[in-house]
Amino acid sequence: MARLTFHGHATFSIETDDGTKLVIDPFFEDNPGFSGSLDDIEADFVLLTHGHFDHVVDTEPLVKRTGATIIASFEIASYFEAKHGFTCSPQHIGGGVHYPFGYVKMTPALHGGKVDLPDAGDYTTVPAGFLINFESGQRFYHAGDTALLTDMQLLKGQVDVAVLPIGDRFTMGPDDAVRAVDFIEPKVVIPCHYDTWPPIEQDAEAFKSAVGDRADVQVMKPGDSYDF
Repeated sequence: MARLTFHGHATFSIETDDGTKLVIDPFFEDNPGFSGSLDDIEADFVLLTHGHFDHVVDTEPLVKRTGATIIASFEIASYFEAKHGFTCSPQHIGGGVHYPFGYVKMTPALHGGKVDLPDAGDYTTVPAGFLINFESGQRFYHAGDTALLTDMQLLKGQVDVAVLPIGDRFTMGPDDAVRAVDFIEPKVVIPCHYDTWPPIEQDAEAFKSAVGDRADVQVMKPGDSYDF
């Protein structure tokens, strides 16, 4: 089984069956929901959905310490290669790559494209989600920061665990996230990108009730883990 750990906001880590450690959208030190230490986070791969501060700010110290490979869009990967000399595996929307732990495909997301990092004025990108088919058989989808997209219907039947934003204002809200569940039909849904700050406060239990028997909604608090 793989173990998914929620660190607050949209930041997750996954430890696969073979012990490979993934971190998605590293936002730790300034994350109100994170109570641990960045120094305790381990990573073999760091996956970045887009370039906004609250999804990439801790990439540099994490990768510098761990030597992890960054998986991101071509533009974000180019930034980290040029500015820091990090090892990167660039991808783009609709494209996938086989890694030792599984197959990673970048999926469309509808959001902003700014790369909010030092000296990143020449870099922009499109946002994305990640569909991961682990070698051990689990199928995992992190939607990234996104509006509801009809393209999500293409994921129907391909996802066991889906992480969806419900915060509204900057991403889809609870009602659209319920429609996303209808589009994707995952077995398990984990809401994220809510309650970090007052403008994106939401009632996750109300979202769970609205989803009903469409899927098993796991409402995770920062620090919680889920095995799948």
